[in-house]
Amino acid sequence: MSKLRYAILGSGMMGHEHIRNIHLLEETEVSAVSDPDEGMREKAVSLTDGRAKAFTDHRDLLASGIADVLVIASPNHTHVDLLPDALSSGLPILVEKPLCTTVPDCEAMVELAKGRSAPVWVAMEYRYMPPVNLLVQSLREGKIGAMKMLSITEHRFPFLEKVGDWNRFSKNSGGTLVEKCCHFFDLMRLLTQSEPVQVYASGGIAVNHLDERYDGKTPDILDHAIVTVDFENGVRGLLELCMFSEGSYFQEEIAIIGDQAKFEARVPGPSRFWPGNQEREAEVTFSPREPKGPVTQTVEVDATHLAAGDHHGSTFYQHQKFLDAIRLGTPVEVTLEDGLEAVRIGAAAEESVQTRMPVKLN
Repeated sequence: MSKLRYAILGSGMMGHEHIRNIHLLEETEVSAVSDPDEGMREKAVSLTDGRAKAFTDHRDLLASGIADVLVIASPNHTHVDLLPDALSSGLPILVEKPLCTTVPDCEAMVELAKGRSAPVWVAMEYRYMPPVNLLVQSLREGKIGAMKMLSITEHRFPFLEKVGDWNRFSKNSGGTLVEKCCHFFDLMRLLTQSEPVQVYASGGIAVNHLDERYDGKTPDILDHAIVTVDFENGVRGLLELCMFSEGSYFQEEIAIIGDQAKFEARVPGPSRFWPGNQEREAEVTFSPREPKGPVTQTVEVDATHLAAGDHHGSTFYQHQKFLDAIRLGTPVEVTLEDGLEAVRIGAAAEESVQTRMPVKLN
């Protein structure tokens, strides 16, 4: 079997994480990277031991013919310009979340991809965290009965510094509830197997970025929010986000509650942000209503996969699934439509914060 050649379009932090994880796959290599920033581009090439060819412009990379697969990991607001060129290439595509920063732009990408045979996969890494997989499995096996409620808590560190500080402004990122939380709204749709009918959110800027200025402008991204989502099937979802609580032992805590039991998954944040680079174990807890007696177990994740990124091994497991879609023709698990709907919920939440009113969705 010949090696699949991956090209990375956008070689910042996530681009580097994708490179490290692609190196863990069998019969693959990173053959090219593109990024207008020289420092990020050179770092990406160094991660391939100098084997990848570097491009300043993604169009030159696409024209080179040295790639079999595309990974788009550029800043959010650039996706709307990169994706049409990538889609026209006919190559398999993994595009980082959010698909685009606005609902109309996402809808345009879905329309543009119609009739395309090669897979297009939206990178919703959180689906593939091992403890979250156990939670999904528990739900599908009926262990909690009929699901009635779900809650997702993320207490984490502030947004990291990015090239050009693009992530400090909602016009570039889509806003915190699109940029960060599309992951969680995607999980809500996956878990409920239903579509949202109403979103209500309350949030603001309380701690982070208050003293920062960029060309005289103050960052406008939320650093905390609470979002409720009502679904067609009657399930109620809650998201609690805090971007200034990096002292939390667990970064994500997800609970699904049914008429028979509750199942919880708790996931630590990246070890590089914890004292001593200490790796912490995830855990899951099953709590039946009767007989009472919660059972908690730790969830082991391969140390190599943990070390390859900041998403508790999930980037590697996602790449495995994406590779199966390319080589074996297995179904794409996170479609462009999924990416669109996650952004739709996030955009509604951002609107609700501004208007202080619930937003109804069709």
